[in-house]
Amino acid sequence: MSTVRRRPHFSTVMLIVGLLFLYLPMAVLVVYSFNSSRLVTVWAGFSTQWYGALFQDQQILSAVWTSLKIAFFAASMAVCLGTVAAFVMTRFGHFRGKTALSSMVTAPLVMPEVITGLSLLLLFVQMAQLTGWPADRGEGTIWIAHTTFCSAYVAVVVAARLRELDSSIEEAAMDLGSPPLKTFFFVTLPIIAPALAAGWLLAFTLSLDDLVIASFVSGPGANTLPMVVFSSVRMGVSPKINALATLIILTVSLATFVAWYMMRRNERRQIIQRQEDAA
Repeated sequence: MSTVRRRPHFSTVMLIVGLLFLYLPMAVLVVYSFNSSRLVTVWAGFSTQWYGALFQDQQILSAVWTSLKIAFFAASMAVCLGTVAAFVMTRFGHFRGKTALSSMVTAPLVMPEVITGLSLLLLFVQMAQLTGWPADRGEGTIWIAHTTFCSAYVAVVVAARLRELDSSIEEAAMDLGSPPLKTFFFVTLPIIAPALAAGWLLAFTLSLDDLVIASFVSGPGANTLPMVVFSSVRMGVSPKINALATLIILTVSLATFVAWYMMRRNERRQIIQRQEDAA
């Protein structure tokens, strides 16, 4: 009895090709981060020396701390500004200039980063000439610039959640005597909290990854991690960069796994709770 070999479906083949295209370069990078040779394309044996050299490089460590600090504060401020903009776009009635405001809020989404960085640079230069601030461009100007374009992404995410929110819940709370401010903090805010968290994480990632805008608005005393990596790569890829990229991949993978595990556990709890309620 002859067995018929089933050919893989076209969708399965394309899925495998797509995954290889996305993750094979990362796998190669991780492997070569353990290369003992200084040449990143020549394998000379297994070694972890570049991880030790990475933690002794004060320039990279300082850039990592600067990027994390700027990304944290930029994402936090972007959530505040983006949430306010989202409420104006979704909850306020029609007023003169609402369309123009919505267009201006979402403009950074489609604006080239070169144009955004150049315009912010000119703004800071003019402000320094007129008011004397900022005297020197540095972490503060990068924070303002990142907050500017990250707020647009947060506004879009939060506005989408607000449009799906049933306003009758808020109306019921106010009918029962809850003031508007208390209704926002105790009713609306918990409901849109997942959107706020998603917007914060998106803004944090965008700020941490930005190179073009930070290059325009930074000064000699402030170098973010993408700027340091780009400068070192222009002089030749160092094995320390491979080690740094491997640590970033490991951190992101662990964070993704933890988020997936928590979501899966919450889903199981909800299923068990529903079964107990049904019984």
